[in-house]
Amino acid sequence: MSETAALANLFPFDPSDPGFRADPYPVFRSMREQAPALRTAPGMWVVTGFPECSEVLRNRSFGHGDGSLVASQITTNADGEEVRPFVFLDPPDHTRIRRLVTKAFSASMIEKLRSRAEELASGLLAQAAGEPVNLMTSLALALPSQLISELLGVPAEDKPLFEQWSAALGRGLDPDFMLTAEETEQRDRARTEFDEYFAELARLRQAEPRADLVSALVAVAEDGDRLSRTELVSTCRLLLSAGYLSTAHLIGNGVAALLRHPEQLEWFRANPGEAVGVVEELLRFDSPVQVAGMRLALEDTEIAGQPVAAGEAVTIMVGAANHDPRAFENADSLDVRRKPERNLGFGVGAHFCVGAPLARLSTQVALTELVTRYRIERTDADATRIDNLVLRGYADLPVLLNAA
Repeated sequence: MSETAALANLFPFDPSDPGFRADPYPVFRSMREQAPALRTAPGMWVVTGFPECSEVLRNRSFGHGDGSLVASQITTNADGEEVRPFVFLDPPDHTRIRRLVTKAFSASMIEKLRSRAEELASGLLAQAAGEPVNLMTSLALALPSQLISELLGVPAEDKPLFEQWSAALGRGLDPDFMLTAEETEQRDRARTEFDEYFAELARLRQAEPRADLVSALVAVAEDGDRLSRTELVSTCRLLLSAGYLSTAHLIGNGVAALLRHPEQLEWFRANPGEAVGVVEELLRFDSPVQVAGMRLALEDTEIAGQPVAAGEAVTIMVGAANHDPRAFENADSLDVRRKPERNLGFGVGAHFCVGAPLARLSTQVALTELVTRYRIERTDADATRIDNLVLRGYADLPVLLNAA
């Protein structure tokens, strides 16, 4: 058996199967009913239960260790330094960098973007109205792209580069065995170009600060501690590769779910003030991030009462966990009136997504503008899913928008 085939057998399902890509939740349900934590033949655990995924994410017996499981996400810069985004680090390094990043990338900073997000969403939808459009390019990708570009201080003329890098980096979140040689080369080139670009941008902002996130990351300090240039660049890359695309696919998945459930769409249209709860339910129902990465058992431990040996790998299927009936009543049903409950769409514990406030704000604004100002209909053209395991979303989401 080839190495690629052996790696593919890590999962008790075929992640490239079109049927699985269209609707993975029946597969997850079958796996969870068999056991909420399954050990595959090659010796990797695949966890699909809500309490079990939560436990792995919170338990310091699981971590990234030497980084061997995430080697494809680690690069070396021109100075020979390892560039390892902080989500792939364990405490205390992860704790230190996250604390500094959170101090710069604060919830109050994000909330100040709401009026700008409303302005951008209104303009994008006005341009798309009246004609069949791909909602992904017209709104779902365009809105967070513009917001994050402005937040980071990327000049408008460089935004096409930003979007090009994001596509390659997002695809590159999947394991290497799921990527073609061309996709791997595009990912690696995007990382190099991105890191060089933001290292230079950080240098410029250090010399001449502006009101943007890169300037804030350059300046942030606590007890004399600061982010190194490498840490700053890897944080910016993380925001692009995961934060931007997860927001775009939360919007796209949410619109698609509402179109499949017109009674839910009409309730939201009549109750736009409930956007916070609606977005939480859409996040749970069809999570844009399906896999919260892989962890290594750092010591002998257990999952769901089953022994896990030090060194064994664990894949955390948060998309599956969010459909666990032990955590959510009628878990396979969309109910936008559901009382907002903590789901795992943005993780939990020390690795809770630092970009979650921006993703939530962007999606609340996008969907509220959409349902209150427009009548949205599906067209005869097919919606197509992206070819990705970690991220779940659409490449094309054809719709027709008419003023309400």
